[in-house]
Amino acid sequence: MLVDANLLLYAVDETSPYHARSKAWLAAQLNGPRRVALPWQSLGAFLRIVTHPRASERPLTASEAWAHVEEWLAPSVSWSPTPGRRHAEILRDLVVGHDARGNLVPDAQLAALALEHGLTVCSADSDFARFGAVRWINPLAS
Repeated sequence: MLVDANLLLYAVDETSPYHARSKAWLAAQLNGPRRVALPWQSLGAFLRIVTHPRASERPLTASEAWAHVEEWLAPSVSWSPTPGRRHAEILRDLVVGHDARGNLVPDAQLAALALEHGLTVCSADSDFARFGAVRWINPLAS
């Protein structure tokens, strides 16, 4: 599974209505038997948003935010997938084939990474459904 930034954000944001479910889901995954892909794109988006004063009521310090990243990367099941040889081709097919523009481009990047590594995207963002070849689940929907 490949984790999108929104689940990381909800897991930390105690004001979010999704906080408890996301925090519990993420903890269960990181303590489970299956590998959990935490791409640097998701981790970077998490860091950018939780430390930004306009994006958060109580922005975290860089140290506070980084402590979460270290906690998530510590379990042996955690890993950060990187783009491989086919990434550009897969990304092109997603961007051009689905006319992904603006805010959909980062979603296409994560989708390409997931396809390249044979992973399921875990996200509360339903935009991943538009990329038909990508396996996508919203773990907060159930």
